[in-house]
Amino acid sequence: MRQFKNMAYPYMIWISIMVVVPMLMIVMYAFTKHGNDVATFWFTFDNFAHFFSDIIFINVLKQSLYIAIVTTIICIFLGYPAAYIMAHSQEKNKMFLMLLITLPTWINMLVRTYAWMGILQDNGIVQNILEFFGIHIKLLHTDFAVILGMVYNFIPFMILQIYTSLTKMDKSLLEAASDLGADKVQCFLKVTFPLSLPGVISGITLVFLPAMSSFFIPKLLGGGQYVLIGNVIESQFLTAGNWNFGSAISLIMAVIIMISMYITKKIESKNGIEKGRVAN
Repeated sequence: MRQFKNMAYPYMIWISIMVVVPMLMIVMYAFTKHGNDVATFWFTFDNFAHFFSDIIFINVLKQSLYIAIVTTIICIFLGYPAAYIMAHSQEKNKMFLMLLITLPTWINMLVRTYAWMGILQDNGIVQNILEFFGIHIKLLHTDFAVILGMVYNFIPFMILQIYTSLTKMDKSLLEAASDLGADKVQCFLKVTFPLSLPGVISGITLVFLPAMSSFFIPKLLGGGQYVLIGNVIESQFLTAGNWNFGSAISLIMAVIIMISMYITKKIESKNGIEKGRVAN
């Protein structure tokens, strides 16, 4: 037992240096500001007051929430059928379908986003096809391009989580429902979908959180004019050099993320009770 504890020490040290210390620094910067002396810091809530009193930052937060929610909803509606098909495919086809889903994730996300810039740009492949049919529409640097980039990059996480839940489901419950007279639609609504909700909830967490804080996807596909909360944080740290205000925004985002995780955890716990009722 002592040997296992000793093996955990390097991991604990690594976590402390790479996670705990940076988080403590963010908290410190968020609640302080420079005094007249560069080495002097003052405790203050001005950084948070500045964020919530400026309508521009509030609108950016709303826009970020909107993009994250829309992205998550689209991933659910596209990811659930894909996961369902994978889970009910023959064993020899499951590995092939799994490969199709995971293959894009082998490529760096930044490279994949740059590829979409080339596809959606003026005189690009999609633009030329649409113009061939007489459709003239701007694709790049729009809401559509940003949401498309978000969905493309994050939907594998949704599919894999739902697929895992569907494959772990007890198939005898479907047989019992059929024996009791339930048709395929009723079996899905009363058995399959409730039992797959843990995967859906996990997928929502893995899609919503990175979509909420992503900064390079809106920066590339939005053309730099499409600003989300992640872009504001990046600009405060790297461009404006205002680490105090950037840390305050980061802390606000962390609180929103923790609230979201708490809500999904409560829903998952409630669904665990419902799952037990279905099994019984």
